[in-house]
Amino acid sequence: MVSIPESDLELLQQKKAFASLATVMPDGTPQVTPVWFDYAGGKLRVNTAKGRVKARNLKPGAAVALAIMDPDNPYRYVQIRGQVASATEDGADAHIDQLAKKYLGKDSYPFRQPGEIRIMYGIEPRSVSGMG
Repeated sequence: MVSIPESDLELLQQKKAFASLATVMPDGTPQVTPVWFDYAGGKLRVNTAKGRVKARNLKPGAAVALAIMDPDNPYRYVQIRGQVASATEDGADAHIDQLAKKYLGKDSYPFRQPGEIRIMYGIEPRSVSGMG
């Protein structure tokens, strides 16, 4: 695991930046989705509903990449390549509510569907690069 440079922590912890999450499909083709994220315990955390394409691709050990652009300066970004270190339903509902607070200012995730099962993924950074 690599450390995130101090200069990039603001982008990960203080701004409402979206991440473009790249995963790999079973046939080897790339798949990219904009996602909410947070950074805790040295890992980036993302959340999705069971059954979605990215959920099927985000198996523990899978390679992923995230490009996170500064919402205040599109010429500043950080790219993090890593590996899925964990996938759990435990705490995933609370996590999506935390992300809804960060991104929407709402106490609970307003787009929850009946019967939806949330999964929280921890991504361990392996390389970090960027600009700005």
